[in-house]
Amino acid sequence: GDSSRERERAEQSATMVVGASSAKLMRLRAGIGQAGGCGARVGKGVASAGATTRARDSAPGVGFAALTSALHSGSSGSRLGSLLRKARPASSSTALRAASSASSVDSVSERMAKLKEANTCALIPFIVAGDPDLETTALALEALSEGGADVIELGVPYSDPLADGPTIQAAATRALEEKHTTLDDVLAMLKKTSPKLKSPVVLFTYYNPILKKGIDAFCAMAKDAGAAGLLVPDLPLEETDAIRQGCEKAGLENVLLVTPTTPKERMSTIANASQGFVYLVSLAGVTGTRTSVAGNVEGLLKDLQSSTDKSVAVGFGVSSAEQAQLIKSWGAEGVIVGSALVKQLGESGSPAEGLANMKALLAELRNAL
Repeated sequence: GDSSRERERAEQSATMVVGASSAKLMRLRAGIGQAGGCGARVGKGVASAGATTRARDSAPGVGFAALTSALHSGSSGSRLGSLLRKARPASSSTALRAASSASSVDSVSERMAKLKEANTCALIPFIVAGDPDLETTALALEALSEGGADVIELGVPYSDPLADGPTIQAAATRALEEKHTTLDDVLAMLKKTSPKLKSPVVLFTYYNPILKKGIDAFCAMAKDAGAAGLLVPDLPLEETDAIRQGCEKAGLENVLLVTPTTPKERMSTIANASQGFVYLVSLAGVTGTRTSVAGNVEGLLKDLQSSTDKSVAVGFGVSSAEQAQLIKSWGAEGVIVGSALVKQLGESGSPAEGLANMKALLAELRNAL
């Protein structure tokens, strides 16, 4: 009955807000990322780092630039413990999206391959589910799809989002603490909304909610809800086998990340293992808007593209049409924009105003690409 449902929601919310007992284990792995690979050698400092990343902290994410740099370079466990830690001509993708929507939605890799063949840079927006509320999230997904998003990343709100900066942390906190958004709520919303979308959706979630559900069960639920891919930022490459198997059983694609500190040989290994596209993190740090894109991204992009024929999308710190256009000029097959869109959607005067502001920014980004 109602009381049973309330108890279930309370348990799910509590698990996502404060973490189950497995959260301690996850923080031992946290932030190593697909580019890390230190496994169980991570020092005790990592375990305590997750507790300092709440959005309500006075300076969320402070200290994690050094952490991320070390984690994704494959540094030793002791070092981790001590830290605490690509021009292509513009080509419209409207026809491609229209053709896809006439039948079933492409897989992520199919969509990216079509865009690459057409010399079109993919626009991949990210939003946080439940901010400002799930009803607005559903409308936002539809608006993103209709407004030119080639692939959409949908973030599941999580209490210890170590890869995320203040804007996304705050959005996740609002979704969890103010709206009590659970994983089941997010998947139910997506299941209702996905039939209306022309863009494949990649779920972005940390590992703990997956572990709570069980890998195979989670992947099956995500696929049933309409997801096409999965991105889990806090698992090292060496520990993604189970996730990959779960994704393959369910028909999902598992997107992996590389960072500026990933050694070139490891970069190639990750690129070969990644499905859908390869996510190139543009900076050694957390997500968030930046006034400029690091100059070394062009070289990183060329290094990565020399080791794979898969599409490479650049994200973290990309917030404006000018930055997106610059990254496209360097040869990137995709540009990922998160915090700037999340801010417009969740921090405006009202949900309607947030949707309007998000659409306006999306249009600028689409025109730039």
